[in-house]
Amino acid sequence: MSEGKIRVGIGGWNFEPWRDNFYPKGWPQARELAYASQRLTAIEINSTYYGAQKPATFAKWRHETPDSFVFSLKAIRFATQRRVLAEGAESIRRFIDSGIAELGDKLGPIVWQLAPSHKFDAADLTAFLELLPPSVDGLALRHALDVRHDSFQCADYLALARQFNVATVFTESDDHPPIADVTGDFVYTRIMRTHTDEPLGCKPDVFPQLAAAAHAWAAGSEPEGVPRIEPSTGGTGRPRDVFVYFISGAKERAPHAAMALRRALGEAVEA
Repeated sequence: MSEGKIRVGIGGWNFEPWRDNFYPKGWPQARELAYASQRLTAIEINSTYYGAQKPATFAKWRHETPDSFVFSLKAIRFATQRRVLAEGAESIRRFIDSGIAELGDKLGPIVWQLAPSHKFDAADLTAFLELLPPSVDGLALRHALDVRHDSFQCADYLALARQFNVATVFTESDDHPPIADVTGDFVYTRIMRTHTDEPLGCKPDVFPQLAAAAHAWAAGSEPEGVPRIEPSTGGTGRPRDVFVYFISGAKERAPHAAMALRRALGEAVEA
């Protein structure tokens, strides 16, 4: 059975508790991205949520990472942290044109994170999704919507997201509504339940379960035991790319959790 690419990573790479923990003692901070990208297959960049980065910065990140590596980008908050999403057109345009195309084929999905207080409004969300461009500088774009209000747990939202082929971020967390229904041609998962008292962030039996779910999604199927709004249809059978990030929770454990999942997927991970 053919599968899409499964990518596993963390949020960012500069984090003090990862030094002398994930990174070897004395490892140069300027080379932390290079080190992380040799052991993970993707990183979600959070700094793009707070402010624009320069084209040269995106190019630098591209040059410092292996050919198969991918960056997901959180879209600028000015585009999504507003009452009327349809009024974010200028912020969307500026973000897309800020130089993200410098990442080339290392540009992964763009995550559009809505405010926790933002309720589902079909008309406004439709207008917003119409603003998301399919490409930039000839580079195809993939969009994921991170919804954080319970009102999105409805069939009308799923239908709208599928109409625009926008993935819904499946957030494994106690704080945000979990939606594992597939709405795009790729799957985007954020795991936020790592624990300080677990050396790998999660109990060892969690990783085979996550690996099985990732393989099912990648093969175009649907895993069992995930929180859906609608009953499973069995999937499309078409291969999908899958992105799994260990975010928040016990963040100091995130790199070890990501590497443990890669091993559970049968991938060789550099020590």
